[in-house]
Amino acid sequence: MIHLFNRKFSADELPTRFTYPFCYTAHALCREAADIVSKHVLSFEDWLAELDNGKMFGVLIVRTTDNQIGFISAFSGNLMGVNYHPYFVPAVYDMLSEDGFFILEVRVISDINNQIEDIENDEQYAKQKRRLFELAKASESKLKERKLSNIRAKELRYKRKLMNPSVEDVRDMARESQHHKAEYKRFEKVLDADMCDIKSEVECFESKIDELKNKRRAKSAKLQLRLFEQFKMLNANGETKTIVEIFGENKPPAGAGECAAPKLLQYAFANSLTPIAMAEFWWGVSPKGEIRHHGQFYPSCKAKCKPILTFMLQGLDVEQNPLAQPTNLLDKLDIVYEDEWMLVINKPHGALSVEGKNNVDSVDKVLKNHYPSSLVVHRLDMATSGLLLIAKNIDIYKMLQSMFANREVTKRYVAILKGVLKEDSGVVELPICPNPFDRPRQMVNYEHGKASKTKYTVVERGESTTRVEFYPTTGRTHQLRVHSAYKDGLNAPIVGDELYGEASERLCLHAEYLSFTHPVTSERVEVEALADF
Repeated sequence: MIHLFNRKFSADELPTRFTYPFCYTAHALCREAADIVSKHVLSFEDWLAELDNGKMFGVLIVRTTDNQIGFISAFSGNLMGVNYHPYFVPAVYDMLSEDGFFILEVRVISDINNQIEDIENDEQYAKQKRRLFELAKASESKLKERKLSNIRAKELRYKRKLMNPSVEDVRDMARESQHHKAEYKRFEKVLDADMCDIKSEVECFESKIDELKNKRRAKSAKLQLRLFEQFKMLNANGETKTIVEIFGENKPPAGAGECAAPKLLQYAFANSLTPIAMAEFWWGVSPKGEIRHHGQFYPSCKAKCKPILTFMLQGLDVEQNPLAQPTNLLDKLDIVYEDEWMLVINKPHGALSVEGKNNVDSVDKVLKNHYPSSLVVHRLDMATSGLLLIAKNIDIYKMLQSMFANREVTKRYVAILKGVLKEDSGVVELPICPNPFDRPRQMVNYEHGKASKTKYTVVERGESTTRVEFYPTTGRTHQLRVHSAYKDGLNAPIVGDELYGEASERLCLHAEYLSFTHPVTSERVEVEALADF
């Protein structure tokens, strides 16, 4: 299970603290281990078709009790329908065991699914649904016709009222109006009565379906809870908690405890192995709507893994979250434009636009020391450098915000993409929304995503990269990063993009140009700050 490197390591070849799993650069030993695992996987040709659809693998560098250095590996979920394969660590709990309660209960739920499917495919049910639909459509048409007739009669009565009718005529018109209303209601009841028997029969079928779905829902919830109680997670302090206890009042998401990282740590703690470093890498194509690239390393997911790993890592000396560390990036603000109403700064990469959860210095926080009433009008990602517009008071802020909302501000970004684009220019349009299971990552979702649009122009092509200019007409979170990396976008992630591509020294994305009409003077303002990459 443990794969030894069979060589000695000097102190500087090993990390001094364990990997912070939610933001890291893969250690050299993790990369070496991942290469070994990849070669092993390639030797199983019958796995490749399934794996090419996408799978996360993980490696954990460990120290044995006799001070040898090696690694263990794992895959997320199951592979080829089973939870265990030699070479990889086992699942924390093997729910796919043939004699286990999970498989037995799944068979019961599967039987309910079959019953639902049988009813939904019943010929009589389908026939009566069609008849009900046809009758409802005919009824709607007849009612519409009757309603139009009543409207025409009402218009005639209105014209008669304009001709100074007698008191008796007015009474006749009132009686006629009441009669038409009563007749319409009677006609409506007759049509409903015609459909009553068929509607009852259809409702009887649908009642059985609803009953079975409620039964399935209750059994699934009970099974999920019982399953999560079998996942008894260990930590470095020797403590144990079930997934239910770890999530507390929150409902654990499906698949919690089945990812590679918890499997690796669980095996290490259960077998007296000391974790040294960890990394997870992707195999195959991206999941639908998401951005993953084959062979690249990714942080652990937030929704399923963060609560579990936070518990499991207790007792280990873990690196600090690099995004939560104070920086000196804002010691000296680079102001490239200023007047009595606003200013534009050239934000360095690695600096927050506004204060986040970790109380780290941000442009907004630093500016408040010099301009107490200042407000950041728009935001740049922490990793993105470039021009940031600041209002000096609330009134100017509202004016500038309105201009951004109405797309009256011209923005130009420059980026270096990993890949050589064929087209010299074009437009990317994709619906984007947050990934609910892996924030802050965004995903493409044609049902729930918000429209986003970016024009691009190629500036220069290299052997393996392309320098481009971006002209976004919308301002969605991570828009340029997603448009670059997504397969239906440019399919070429921005160099240094650790969320959607591969981490490096920095994200090569820079906001280099802003242009807008001054809200007070009405003069055209143009500000430029060229990228340093």
